[in-house]
Amino acid sequence: MDNPRVAVIVEDDQDIRELINVILCQAGFDVYTASNGAEGVEAVRKHRPAIVTLDLGLPDMDGFEVARRVRLFSDTYIIMLTGRADEMDTLMGLESGADDYLTKPFRPRELRARISAMMRRPRLGAPDAPGALVTVGAPEPEVAAEAEPAPVLADSASGTGPVEIAVVEGAAPRTINGLVLNDGDRTAEVDGTELELTRTEFDLLHALVDGGKQVRSKSDLVRWLRGEEYDVGTYISEADERTIEVHMTNLRRTMGDNPRDPRWIKTVRGVGYRLVH
Repeated sequence: MDNPRVAVIVEDDQDIRELINVILCQAGFDVYTASNGAEGVEAVRKHRPAIVTLDLGLPDMDGFEVARRVRLFSDTYIIMLTGRADEMDTLMGLESGADDYLTKPFRPRELRARISAMMRRPRLGAPDAPGALVTVGAPEPEVAAEAEPAPVLADSASGTGPVEIAVVEGAAPRTINGLVLNDGDRTAEVDGTELELTRTEFDLLHALVDGGKQVRSKSDLVRWLRGEEYDVGTYISEADERTIEVHMTNLRRTMGDNPRDPRWIKTVRGVGYRLVH
């Protein structure tokens, strides 16, 4: 299990590295830093952080490659930070394993908000998270846009209080059409083969399973990932919804699900997604 109060910063610009360090320390994290990709991968391996901020333009390898290497052994939350605002870079970042994508220059409160949203998602062992081992049973072309400012969640007005981390109690497994999803150890299997899912992909799959035949809109799934049980009126941007599309595409690819003849995830045009029963 990752250390819930540990963060790793992978950033070659010293000024930005120090700024992120201050933000994360104020949020209650023990912070470790790396100035290149190789050091960053080793820092994640050694410290097992809950959060990694990852610069895209590093001197030895790009952030895409760092994310891919980290995903071989860790499901830490990865926030990619970059000066590139190109939509294709956003898409590649999410496909390489990043959970969120934030363009520079960014506001400190915006970064804290995104970190807070991630850490408030249902986590292993928490009593208020909807959990269960679920059995449920090729991606469509979708695009992502650069991240837009998100509201500050779970912080004081000053934005200096520690981030609260929810921990979720697992429930009994459920099975649907050959897919098994276990919230107890956050694993999923298809026809007996374990899936390599990122945390975000697992959370989205869990949201669909939890919803049953109900259609989950993209904005509803954004709120789910932010840990908001109800619509409390927080701002959800077009970029947030497009990010859901990209994650859903990656999830389908990993599961081997064909959107034209879905076994598990059905797209409801103009609305969102629902589970196939």
